[in-house]
Amino acid sequence: MIRTAEAYRDALRDGREVWIDNERVADVTTHPAFKPIIDVKARMYEMAREPAYQDALTYQEDGVRHSTFQRPPRETAHWTDKTTALDMVFNDIGGVVTRVGDETVGEMWSLLDGRDVLAEIDPRFAENIDRHIQAVVEHDVFHVSANTDPKGDRSLPPQEQDPDMMVHVVRETDAGIIIRGAKYETAAAYADQAFLKPTVGAWSNEKLSDYAVGCIVKMGAPGVKHICRTGFAGKGSVADYPLAHRFDEVDVLMVLDDVLIPWEDVFFYRHTRAAQHVRATLHRYSAFPYVLRIQYMADMMIGAAMWNARQTGLDKLQAVREKLADLVCYREGINAHLTSAIALAQRSPAGLLMPHQSMLYAGRVFACSNLPQMMHIARELCGGQICVTPSAAAFQADGTKDWLAKFYSLNDQWQAEDRRKLLAFARDLLNSDYAGHRLTFVQFAQAPHFNHLAAVYNAFDFSGPLDFVRKAASLSDRITGAS
Repeated sequence: MIRTAEAYRDALRDGREVWIDNERVADVTTHPAFKPIIDVKARMYEMAREPAYQDALTYQEDGVRHSTFQRPPRETAHWTDKTTALDMVFNDIGGVVTRVGDETVGEMWSLLDGRDVLAEIDPRFAENIDRHIQAVVEHDVFHVSANTDPKGDRSLPPQEQDPDMMVHVVRETDAGIIIRGAKYETAAAYADQAFLKPTVGAWSNEKLSDYAVGCIVKMGAPGVKHICRTGFAGKGSVADYPLAHRFDEVDVLMVLDDVLIPWEDVFFYRHTRAAQHVRATLHRYSAFPYVLRIQYMADMMIGAAMWNARQTGLDKLQAVREKLADLVCYREGINAHLTSAIALAQRSPAGLLMPHQSMLYAGRVFACSNLPQMMHIARELCGGQICVTPSAAAFQADGTKDWLAKFYSLNDQWQAEDRRKLLAFARDLLNSDYAGHRLTFVQFAQAPHFNHLAAVYNAFDFSGPLDFVRKAASLSDRITGAS
């Protein structure tokens, strides 16, 4: 069933241990660092129940409504439905959020594709993934993804340093496994559960088997501690930082202090082949909504830059139009990769419809690697006033408001307050602490750049180019594409 907003908020009041700065948070739903982004997720639940959005944000199966975002994709329409639903959500909330569940549930579908690998260890583990995917659909949980460990000294295996630098199994019990370690996880403090999986690695060494673990961690379970970075919400004013105050997705060091994982929540452990398979296929679905969000960031850059150019008439200059065209090419390049990935979608081992893999992964590289340059182009188009404009309070103060009204008003259409709002939006999008944080987040949230490129290499079919050149160069038939 589709969850209510209040049911979501109530689920967060489970006694979870959340720390931010020097404070233990009593209620994340009311704390100023978390409330804005929790309200965004709650709004998504509300939208799914409203007549204007319900048909797009939900689907019916056996007379029961479920979230469009949680639906395992089996046909092209399921992907286009997700895209339409996300467009409605982002237009309603007026911004972009990454970690709200739809972009992480795909990692569970990737695990479904490796069901045979899981069954090698224990058939019950394969059954666990079936049950959890269905539970996410039926209960509409906020599901996130626990990925990166602190790692410590990466030149050393974990056993030769503090073993807790990577999450590992410390013992088995009749009730389940006990795990220790820590994971960096965005949104963990206000989510229901996380899919915890091994960090990036070769996973070819059996000595690492204690660290080859994949499971579900409930965010309010005993021993789970959420140590959060300082939030952007609550710093400065909403008028000056409209994005940071509404859309800051708080990142967490999730400490696992002897946490019991019931057997029904274990997908694999002590199995390096399973760990290797999970890491290799992890983003075959989730990369799509992740890259789609960057397209919306491109839309915001285009909109902010175009409005700034138009307000002063600079959009008529050819040099300005060329820079705007660069932003458009970036945006449409992302769109082209995503559109073709669905148009050429491939059937997965589990029978799901996954985006065309090399096209999707190439699109992720294109979107992530070009984002810094595109942000700089947008800064140039917005101009230096995004870093020197006084605060909103100065536009209201008796001693300064008349002067600011004089120098920031252009004509009857562009008065000082609208210019201030546009400049504040552009600053928060491109030039603030929040903007810098978002840029770094995009570069590493799914994996570092080298891993993005490895995914492209592994997904691309080299046989076509190899065969074409073999024939064009009249190479011997005994030369094959095998390596």
